[in-house]
Amino acid sequence: MTIRILLQTTITPIEDDWHIGRFSLLRDYLASLPSCEVTARDRGPLERPDPVLSTLHESLYDELWLFAVDTGDGLSAEDREGIARFRRRGSGLLIARDHMDLGCSVCAIPGVGAAHYFHTTQPDPDSERWKVDDVDTPAIAWPNYHSGANGDYQEIQALGALHPLLTGPVRYLPAHPHEGGVGAPAADAIARVIATGRSKVSGNTFNIAVAFERSVAGGPALAQSTFHHFADYNWDITKGAPSFVSERPGYTFANFPEARRSTERYVRNVARWLANQPTA
Repeated sequence: MTIRILLQTTITPIEDDWHIGRFSLLRDYLASLPSCEVTARDRGPLERPDPVLSTLHESLYDELWLFAVDTGDGLSAEDREGIARFRRRGSGLLIARDHMDLGCSVCAIPGVGAAHYFHTTQPDPDSERWKVDDVDTPAIAWPNYHSGANGDYQEIQALGALHPLLTGPVRYLPAHPHEGGVGAPAADAIARVIATGRSKVSGNTFNIAVAFERSVAGGPALAQSTFHHFADYNWDITKGAPSFVSERPGYTFANFPEARRSTERYVRNVARWLANQPTA
């Protein structure tokens, strides 16, 4: 069975930003998997609904990997409704964001949007524990968990019963100096935190991923703490980053092949799980 995957950002094609071209290694790896067809695009002009997202429920795509890289204006009401109807029909959804308020346009997406916590929009009730973490970039406020430098890897921990997304096993993911905050919405019985990381600055444990199981309400979904787990710069530091990235990079991901294998295994698992296929 062919899995049709849409990789999409919430910004227009801006060269000096996290446009979809900065996820080329993910795109190419997914396209190399058996029976996977991948489309990668940025959103259309901001002054009107995105032509793909707003009609996603009418498309042939099986899953959406949404990289929320905007500062609050990345999705229109029509876009969010198209995404919500897409999931309600049984299709799979991944939403990845980043630190502080980056990507907060996803909050109003029903279900999985409630799993994303931001600084000013939809803050975590436990946000006080975030306030001392990444100190290298003072302009970035919480949530900003420091799992390591861009270009390094981090070791993650499974939480509770091992989720199919972590089989393989998946032990490592790319690190990032200021990951965002995600959590299982208290009112959603089908959601749970499946993996955690640990800050190398504060020692705080933070949530890496929240999985929403397939149910009568819709298809499976995943809330990810940062899109940097999937970005070229974090898989291969030589790919470069936008000019506003100022933190000193690391190199352990490139020098530890098991980290790349683990990350690719996670990507494969996500692609299959969102399509209701076994990960084993």
